Amino acid sequence: MHMENFAPLMFAGLVFIMLIGFPVAFSLAALGLFSGFVAIEMGWFPANFMANLPLNVFGILSNETLLAIPFFTLMGAILEKCGLAEDMLDSMGQLFGPVRGGLGYSVIIVGFILGAITGTVAGQVIAMAMISLPVMMRYGYDTRYSTGVLAASGTITQLVPPSLVLIVMADQLGTDVGSMYKGAWGPSILQVLIFAIYTFILGRLYPQKVPGLPASARTLHGWALWGKCLRGIIPSAILIFAVLGSMGGLPFMDHAIATPTEAGAMGAVGALVLALIHRRLSWPMLWEAMQGTMRLTAMVVFILIGSRVFSLVFQGVDGAVWVEHMLSNLPGGQVGFLLAVNVFVFFLAFFLDFFEIAFIILPLLGPVAHKMGIDMVWFGVLLCVNMQTSFMHPPFGFALFYLRGIADTLFKNGTLKKRIESRDIYMGSIPWVGLQLLLVVIVIFFPQTVTVFLDKEVKVDTDKVQLEMPAELQSPSDNIDMDNPFGNAAPNPQGAASEPAPAASQP
Repeated sequence: MHMENFAPLMFAGLVFIMLIGFPVAFSLAALGLFSGFVAIEMGWFPANFMANLPLNVFGILSNETLLAIPFFTLMGAILEKCGLAEDMLDSMGQLFGPVRGGLGYSVIIVGFILGAITGTVAGQVIAMAMISLPVMMRYGYDTRYSTGVLAASGTITQLVPPSLVLIVMADQLGTDVGSMYKGAWGPSILQVLIFAIYTFILGRLYPQKVPGLPASARTLHGWALWGKCLRGIIPSAILIFAVLGSMGGLPFMDHAIATPTEAGAMGAVGALVLALIHRRLSWPMLWEAMQGTMRLTAMVVFILIGSRVFSLVFQGVDGAVWVEHMLSNLPGGQVGFLLAVNVFVFFLAFFLDFFEIAFIILPLLGPVAHKMGIDMVWFGVLLCVNMQTSFMHPPFGFALFYLRGIADTLFKNGTLKKRIESRDIYMGSIPWVGLQLLLVVIVIFFPQTVTVFLDKEVKVDTDKVQLEMPAELQSPSDNIDMDNPFGNAAPNPQGAASEPAPAASQP
């Protein structure tokens, strides 16, 4: 066997172990170690090469950027359990209630706000479904639309800063988190608009599917309604703006005063303060939030360690060269590369979590994209938009699983009068997956959607650079002997008469 054939075999083994369902972190580590032993026995690299593995693991554990993940996770978990979702959905539902599709608009807007607050798809989908699904079913909303909008609005959290996915992508692509957040604002806002436009069109074409709420269902009016909306939004918005602004993650903010880790720690403290203000801070709630943070952080670290073991051996057998040659020779240049990568990630998302894709696939794609002159921030945001669909793919989407479980629970306890079939959940998700893919196409062909809020690079034309000396440092030109500028005595030519010596004075 030749070394150039071993990298494709490793990649095929990677795909196989991801499909069999065994925990990815341990599968990657086992595959990497086994491939490393084979490579050493074949003489493709020395045994000392594997000595870099402990250094890589130590580098992961000491990475300050990744330390922001548990802080932001804890912040989201605390805010999720404070009852903010209940207050926002109730107030927004009554605010948009009279409009056709009003409950859909409220779910989309609250999903966007909660995405910036909680950052977790599971908690967001569960919280919104528990509150909004019975109300939408009670007032005659179409089942497929209701389940689809709840699942899709929950997945917005992967794109809205401060998303954990964007932190991981910034680390893997070698860019700063603040720039990644700035680049994500445009697509995230555009995603909300696309969802809202679809709801608007559906309300015009099929008004019976998204009816307005009757007057009897609207218990708040006027300033009481607006006050409840603002009380639920303003404190959370202040916290998010403070966290993102401190790390330079807001549009039109050029300077950062805190690292992502420091901003995450500030956000966690702010979440505790908000929970205390809402009188919902308790030790059981805090303990549950810390347990969820611990599980997610441990999962991320183990996946990253396993992927690092695999990538180390993969690099040692020139796997990166194989990937580069395969992807850089695609027809269509950058556009062909981007289309092929997005199709690959789209189908890979059927089986893998977004963390697994970011840690395993992104290190292989990032160097190729960089060599092709693709902006790393734009590339990372593009893949993040694509990976939103990983939670919506029927039948493997995690958001659909969460929704399935909540629907069964609500039916068993009598909150829902009719059982929601799995077929309706899966069929209801298809239009929203199409809307997410539409955003992928828009971002590819209109990069300005990402770069509009990024800091503009100052380009210097070296051909037009002029160096000028200050006048006070220049000597007068009439004091310079251009024939002898350095003041050296010129040698006398042969045969020239020397100047006569001065005559001696006569006594």
